[in-house]
Amino acid sequence: MSRGTDRPMLGSMGYQATGRLHAIMDTEQKTERFRKRDFVVELADNPRYPQYVLFQLTGDRCEAIDGFSVGDEVGVEFSLRGREWTSPSGEVRYFTSLDVWGVERSAGGPRGDEPPPPEDQGPPFDEPPF
Repeated sequence: MSRGTDRPMLGSMGYQATGRLHAIMDTEQKTERFRKRDFVVELADNPRYPQYVLFQLTGDRCEAIDGFSVGDEVGVEFSLRGREWTSPSGEVRYFTSLDVWGVERSAGGPRGDEPPPPEDQGPPFDEPPF
């Protein structure tokens, strides 16, 4: 996955995105049996206009983000979900969520605050070069 790209996964209605972890929210207990946890990933297809995308973990998956920190490069597998809601006054509204199935560390390149990789010094010499 390249940083910031969304593309369909093989099989069902799943997608993948890669980017930098921007925020991790606390787990919210919504009902006795339902809890959710949101996090935000910065997608930088165009660094001039980064996109901050809200993802949602639910149920047992809420802990999937525990080993990560803001600034980490992550890959996210998710489903696009939508629902219709009618208010008591009859107004119809639509909601969309990105339900996460998996989060993993991404092999993003060095960031500006990391030292560059060591230069190749060539093969070590076990014997004199003559």
